[in-house]
Amino acid sequence: MRTKTRAVGFLLILLIAAPAALAAQDMTDTWVLVVELDVCSGNATLVLAQEGHEISGTYTGTLGEELPLTGEVTDEGIEISFDSAAGKITYTGTVEEGVFKGSCEYGQLGSGTFEGEKQSDS
Repeated sequence: MRTKTRAVGFLLILLIAAPAALAAQDMTDTWVLVVELDVCSGNATLVLAQEGHEISGTYTGTLGEELPLTGEVTDEGIEISFDSAAGKITYTGTVEEGVFKGSCEYGQLGSGTFEGEKQSDS
C-alpha cells in the first residue's frame, strides 16, 4: 500500500510540475526562425515580449517588416499570430532545449513547419 501511495504522489507531482514548467517559459527575446512551407521557405524574425502568459511583439520577414503580433503561453504550448497581406499567420509550438519549433499556417500560402532559436543564443 505504501508503494502505491508513493507512486500516486509522484504522478501527482509530475502532473502539477509539467504544466507549470511550460507556462513558466519566457519567450521575451528576438527569435530567428527557419520556416518551411510547401510552396517556399524563408526566415522570420520575431521580437517578443512576454508579460505573464501574454505575448506581444513584431514579425519581420518575407511578408513585411515589424508587423504587430500577439500570442499566449499555455499549458499545451505557445501560439503566436498576426495579420498579413497573405492572411492570418499562426505559429503553434513548444520550446525544447532552447529551440522553438512546431507548425505554422501562412494564410493563402498554406501550412508548414518552423524551427529557430533566440538570436542571443546564436
